Amino acid sequence: MPKPIIGVMGGTDADDHVLRMAEQLGALIAEKGWILLNGGRNTGVMAASARGAKNAGGMTLGILPGTDTRGASPDLDIPIITGLGDARNLINVLTPNVDIACPGGAGTISEIAFALKNNKPVIALDFDLGAAFARYRDSGLLIGADSASNAVNCVASWLADH
Repeated sequence: MPKPIIGVMGGTDADDHVLRMAEQLGALIAEKGWILLNGGRNTGVMAASARGAKNAGGMTLGILPGTDTRGASPDLDIPIITGLGDARNLINVLTPNVDIACPGGAGTISEIAFALKNNKPVIALDFDLGAAFARYRDSGLLIGADSASNAVNCVASWLADH
């Protein structure tokens, strides 16, 4: 069986708390031997999670919006050039076995919606999604986590059960 791929989504503009959490999340994913996938850019949650994974010896995969690697995180092992802009969000969330959503804006919300509509599990890490996604919380497809370690434990449980 191939190594699990874990998607990490989140804001391009993030505060220090979210960036520290994303970096820790990347490290924990790497320590589990999983592959980290994100949007590939050298900003916000994408840069922090890739840095955490690389510093912990992990493998990183970035799904880039443009037609070249300009602006890509230097911590990517495999940059995937799509030329799709925001449409790459579907690839971002359908490729992983499980997605973890850190706090973010409209792009992150679109990724969460794409994942859930396609029956992909999403761990919302310190991210209150309100009532809009209640149906998915009730079904168990959307799971809340209050820390990076809790999110990774949720992923491990999901992988063991599916």
